[in-house]
Amino acid sequence: MISLEVDIDKQMLTVLDNGKILRSYLVSTAKNGAGEMINSEKTPRGTHVIRAKIGEGEAVNTVFVGRRPTGEVYSQALRAQFPDRDWILTRIFWLSGKEQGLNRFGEVDTMKRYIYIHGTPDDVLMGFPGSRGCIRMRNSEIIELFNTVPAGTQVTIK
Repeated sequence: MISLEVDIDKQMLTVLDNGKILRSYLVSTAKNGAGEMINSEKTPRGTHVIRAKIGEGEAVNTVFVGRRPTGEVYSQALRAQFPDRDWILTRIFWLSGKEQGLNRFGEVDTMKRYIYIHGTPDDVLMGFPGSRGCIRMRNSEIIELFNTVPAGTQVTIK
């Protein structure tokens, strides 16, 4: 059974098949560190599930807002036009917590916090915290992962 593990300290996402490592990717988690509270802009820990996969068939660098493609394709000119936008690009895995009181329900609900694994501009450094809570990946790598990992896959963040 395929599962994902995100190691916040190592800034690494690992794909496992019954515990055997298949592939690892450098990622970027929250610049504010680990934490579960709403509005903390921290990456939530614990066991999650991929509740939804969003963006199938969209072009690389498709811009998403509210999990919907905006019709824009990311570029430096678009970044200059919207310098404060949190760029969610290419593909999205929307995560849902599985542990009541840690990452599910109330003030710690991962899904209600809109925590994703998603693509990001190619010039964003991987291997260093920098997101607003989500797990950022290179666009080519989020597409690779999207094409191999089904909705319902378990994601453990530690």
